[in-house]
Amino acid sequence: MTPSDRDDAELDIEYPEDRGNWTGKLDFLLSCIGYCVGLGNVWRFPYRAYTNGGGAFLIPYFIMLAICGIPLFFMELSLGQFSSLGPLAVWKISPLFKGVGMGMLLIVALVAIYYNMIIAYVLFYLFASLTTSLPWKHCGNWWNTELCLDHHVIRSSNSALPINISSTVSPSEEYWSRYVLHIQGSSGIGDPGQIRWKLCLCLLLAWTIVYLCILKGVKSSGKVVYFTATFPYIILIMLLVRGVTLEGAWIGIKFYLTPQFDHLLSSKVWIEAALQIFYSLGVGFGGLLTFASYNTFHQNIYRDTFIVTLGNAFTSILAGFAIFSVLGYMSQELGVPVDQVAKAGPGLAFVVYPQAMTMLPLSPFWSFLFFFMLLTLGLDSQFAFMETIVTAITDEFPYYLRPKKAFFSFIICVALFLLGLILTTDGGMYWLVFLDDYSAGFGLLVIVITFCLSISRIYGIKNFCRDIQMMLGFKPGIYFKACWAFLSPVTLIGLLAYSILKYQPSQYGSYKFPFWSEALGILMGLLSCMMVPIGMLVAILKEEGTLWEVSHTHQNA
Repeated sequence: MTPSDRDDAELDIEYPEDRGNWTGKLDFLLSCIGYCVGLGNVWRFPYRAYTNGGGAFLIPYFIMLAICGIPLFFMELSLGQFSSLGPLAVWKISPLFKGVGMGMLLIVALVAIYYNMIIAYVLFYLFASLTTSLPWKHCGNWWNTELCLDHHVIRSSNSALPINISSTVSPSEEYWSRYVLHIQGSSGIGDPGQIRWKLCLCLLLAWTIVYLCILKGVKSSGKVVYFTATFPYIILIMLLVRGVTLEGAWIGIKFYLTPQFDHLLSSKVWIEAALQIFYSLGVGFGGLLTFASYNTFHQNIYRDTFIVTLGNAFTSILAGFAIFSVLGYMSQELGVPVDQVAKAGPGLAFVVYPQAMTMLPLSPFWSFLFFFMLLTLGLDSQFAFMETIVTAITDEFPYYLRPKKAFFSFIICVALFLLGLILTTDGGMYWLVFLDDYSAGFGLLVIVITFCLSISRIYGIKNFCRDIQMMLGFKPGIYFKACWAFLSPVTLIGLLAYSILKYQPSQYGSYKFPFWSEALGILMGLLSCMMVPIGMLVAILKEEGTLWEVSHTHQNA
């Protein structure tokens, strides 16, 4: 039985408790925007753009958005809205592929553990900004070393006596590594050291905020996103206006946008563009499927797809201007090239930008705004991760769990908080990098490739397009069909091959991870892939008949 042939009376008998819906159409749209527009837009996109050809990077970026981003985004939304089921129960369309949903769930749970730790760091800095003078402004604190050199000294020193900056460390870097992380208390990933109680409390607060916002499912999180999805734009525009009015801002913007077209001949640039699209849109985590499953049957997700995907790209580009205008100012102040100031990842958010804030008048105010923006950007992505986990499991056991959804959400939050405690130790950053590198790497690519092929090949594009026509009143055009059938899976398989061939062991700064942790990371990635064959095995054992009959059980009823 396809979802398009479903009998609502039968479904009512099967599902006694109402799943609920969004309370308004805008709830869904803002939740999707909040989910897709996250921390990566601020700390990954600008850096990736400048290292991969500046303005020229936008060419492969938008091509990959058209080939991979938009079609897969629309596919996941369509499946979720049509079935009104979460990532596990939706595989009634093809029971053989239920392992895809299990793999999604495993990946999203691992990501949720460390993503909330990043939110905890943001909360730590947010509270630290509530002061008249930022604590990472000067050297001379107990956590500083003799290598510490602040920019105020550089500016006041005689320009005829250049200081060798390469062998020194900024106060903001020592504040981050030695005070916030207390990384000197750990010798590596195998030696976590003691729990940092301040970080632990921040993590507890982060999980408390998340739980209170998802307490009533999409009815509560759908209202919170009205603030968390829109407010970052207000702050981003404020930071952008402040950034472009700084002296030297143009140096950074020019550096960010100058097109280097020779980069387009490199396969690396195309791969980076595809990865940026892939991760920033959050395809394959099950979040989009979950959100769409709470829609009314005729919600116009075709329009929403373009609003969210293009809005996400626009936000990334806008964030690049805000970030690089400040980096340009820093490069002029410090007298070093922009590429020596710029960093990707958490280093940009917790070292470079905080250092830039100390150079501005009213620095605590700008620092508070920046971290408040990161907090709102991070929270709505975390809501989506949690809603995905809770929805997927409650849809599997509706009789028992749907009436107790709030309590079940509480149990999940407590479990993930306890699993995340290792991240609050002295060596927590090593574990965070480890989870970031391996939890959603090649495993996620395998899951998305399988997801795409199972819909286009097993369920069938013809069936899928007919379902979409029932919802929206029209069938997807040749562009979507070509992407689903060929372009998207081929691009993803190319990405997977590239990521395996170019595999590099994890490292944090100069610290290289030991072999056992690498092996553990690869096993973690393989485990999510293994969910697919495990799911197939379970489906075959449960059903009678041949493999092909099992995969089509619900289509030929």
